[in-house]
Amino acid sequence: MGNSRRSDPAFALGGNANDPQFVTALARGLAILRCFQHGDKYLGNQEIARRTGLPKATVSRLTFTLASLGYLSYAQEREKYALGVAVLSLGRAFMRGNDLVAVARPLMRELAEYTQAAVMLGTTDGTRMVLLEICQGDPTFALKLEAGSRVQHGSTALGRADLAARPPEVFERQLAMLEAECEPELWPEIRAGLVQARADYERYGFCFSLGDWNPDVFAVGVPLYSEDRSRIFAFNCSGRVSTVSRDKLIHDFGPRLIALRNRVDEMTGGQF
Repeated sequence: MGNSRRSDPAFALGGNANDPQFVTALARGLAILRCFQHGDKYLGNQEIARRTGLPKATVSRLTFTLASLGYLSYAQEREKYALGVAVLSLGRAFMRGNDLVAVARPLMRELAEYTQAAVMLGTTDGTRMVLLEICQGDPTFALKLEAGSRVQHGSTALGRADLAARPPEVFERQLAMLEAECEPELWPEIRAGLVQARADYERYGFCFSLGDWNPDVFAVGVPLYSEDRSRIFAFNCSGRVSTVSRDKLIHDFGPRLIALRNRVDEMTGGQF
């Protein structure tokens, strides 16, 4: 289901690591914070080193520094770290400083209720999409996702919508990053799905994930640009494969998702 990874480029230094303005020590510290994913409460230096690929001695210095600043909390009896409250402050500051979620939420709820599906809003985070909001139209159809969850670019409608909207040079760069994390035997199918998503976006204005991420889910996704094109978000609508067909996505869910995107763009003036 989706990308099988050898390593996670979300923890890597990124495409600008050779720029003279790039601060490697800061990037490494942020990579440590990104190690904490859904379900992780405590991580030790050894596990953090494994996930980041950083030397354990470097990890030890960085975790000590992050704990001193409140971004990590050290549990002495476990000899492990948990995320600190300073991280929560950053997240809350982002959400309060961006009107996009507040504007989109009621429209997403309305579409979720109509489709009896899950409607999500996300944005890119390395080679993953991080969810900013999710509205469930069918409480019995639980995808076990919530705001803050990270999903794959390569096989989800959300990620494909993001990549479909990128300029060709950025798209190719993202493909290279995705290939680096993917098992070689899986890459041709994943790449073909992303190339097809760009073609579908050109044809329909949205793209699909037809059981590619989850065999029980059919989904459609659309991108949302900021006015200056510096930021891209994405919406998707994911429903049960037993009740949602490709034809229904093309003629009903997809156009409604485009209308939602257009309404959010109009209400925000592209300022987000």
